[in-house]
Amino acid sequence: MREFEFNLSMEELEKRTNKDYLMTKKMLKCDAPEYLELEKGDKETLKHLVKAAYILEKINMQIDCHHNLEFKEFLEREVEKGNKQAELTKILFDAQKGMNAIDTMSNKINLAKGIKEYPGKGVYPEDLSKEEFHAILTKMINEGKIEEVKKILTQRSVVERNGDELIGIDYIDKFKEDFEKMADEIDKAAETSTNADFTEYLKLQAKALRTADPMLDAYADKKWATLQDTPLEFTITRENYEDEMTGTIAENKELSDLLEKYGIKPIPKDFLGGRVGIVNKKGTEALMAIKKYLPILAKNMPFADEYEQNISPADVDTSSAALQAPSSQGEGQQVKLKQTMVDVDLVAVTGDVGAYRGGITLAENLPNDDKLSLTIGGGRRNVYHRQIRFISDMKKLQERLDAILDKDQHKYYLDEADHWFTIGHENAHSLGPKKACETLGKYRNIIEENKADMGSLAFVDLLTELGMYTEEQRKQIIVTTITDNFLKSKPTLSQAHRVRTVMQNKYFAERGAYEIIDKKIHVNIDKVVPIAKEMLAEIIRIQIDGNFDKAEKYVLDNFVWTDNMELIAQKLQKINKTLNGRTESELAEKLLKE
Repeated sequence: MREFEFNLSMEELEKRTNKDYLMTKKMLKCDAPEYLELEKGDKETLKHLVKAAYILEKINMQIDCHHNLEFKEFLEREVEKGNKQAELTKILFDAQKGMNAIDTMSNKINLAKGIKEYPGKGVYPEDLSKEEFHAILTKMINEGKIEEVKKILTQRSVVERNGDELIGIDYIDKFKEDFEKMADEIDKAAETSTNADFTEYLKLQAKALRTADPMLDAYADKKWATLQDTPLEFTITRENYEDEMTGTIAENKELSDLLEKYGIKPIPKDFLGGRVGIVNKKGTEALMAIKKYLPILAKNMPFADEYEQNISPADVDTSSAALQAPSSQGEGQQVKLKQTMVDVDLVAVTGDVGAYRGGITLAENLPNDDKLSLTIGGGRRNVYHRQIRFISDMKKLQERLDAILDKDQHKYYLDEADHWFTIGHENAHSLGPKKACETLGKYRNIIEENKADMGSLAFVDLLTELGMYTEEQRKQIIVTTITDNFLKSKPTLSQAHRVRTVMQNKYFAERGAYEIIDKKIHVNIDKVVPIAKEMLAEIIRIQIDGNFDKAEKYVLDNFVWTDNMELIAQKLQKINKTLNGRTESELAEKLLKE
């Protein structure tokens, strides 16, 4: 049994676990009406899905860092001995779902001495440098080992050394025992599920966890993306923001050219999360209001005639059950979009989706463009996280506004407007080029997240004209979004979701979307949307061209932390002392014990 040395002092641990510095997002409690009102069969289903989600968390910990599980065992042993330092360290470990993370101030947090975070996390050998990685792949390709290289560069493999070469082992084979246990729980969940569509999806998902076949995942994803009227939500999230190794291939022209020659796409590795919840019908109905406008938004995307996108004329349907399209889509036509969306009360978020690292996910639009299901006619699905977006301290919010926003514009700040913006952001992921843009390397996710933000803002005026928003709501979305774009500290380049906000802040400031007057933000409301359209067009052009150098220049030119950003950041730090966050899952913990 390995011993570790704690990296954070007792003083630092006591500070970071104090309620003033540790934010808590509370998932559904045992007496939540949403749970109590479920049918008996669905309550049983929920229990098994929670168990499956926590098994997945164990798998993702190993993908995240080679030492996570042994450190977790070390902490548990020390806690049993009454070690207070271990007890406090475990609070942070459980919150960030691993030994290494980043806090809300963009500081790296390493819980054990001598264990640092590597670009390849736990999916590549710890001692593998970028240069050696590129050299081994080049040598293997030149020796004709094309299929072996494909397995190394798929999004669903763990890479290990094999003599002087590398091998890629499919996740399902690497963690076979745990995936089998997950599949067993999901099969049990399917037995008591009261909804036929959800039951079918669960059976497909369980099957996909038993055999290392990407097509089985595709069938499960395709079915999952159609789910709209189900009582429960269960998702295995697969996103690749954490892998910083695979994207480096785009920086090596010789290797990139070789991969292109043999039709090999270097796709960053997926990190796995589990989401379990209860679909909120009222919240979902509100989300659906935007659905009928999506074809118009797709038509109005920059350079729309130059690429295929997920929402396209191919989605037109003539069935009576289909959604009536706005008249500009053609008289008499009706639209059936491959895009579903649900608002969910969360029971548990585990693994990658539940890791509180600088922040936590408000919503997700999946499957991502690199997933096989989108090539076999599958659609996409937006899931919104109710418990994550709720603001618990309105007094703190008002303090923040008093410190940073022009008092005359307080009337336009509305926390619900942030949710409206997020809806636009998630739907914008389905707009624009359908290709996954792997050639943009480490800048791919930054560019895509920037596109989603600008897609949301760029269409606010159009959606107001179409009747989706009132003029008052339009102003609320614009002012709230610009205000919320200011951060407490400069992020690192690995934080795609935060880098893009700095880029936008610089871009907007230079073009007059906002000003800092008397040390407070004043939003020039009517300038914001036209400027967002400009930035959106520039981003889409980069995605279409797929040029790494252009993407790098665009990001670095705009990722500049200005004096005004620092001015607002200093104010935010005084009001909001939060350094870390965690989720509290009372109902899930009860169900785990049953």
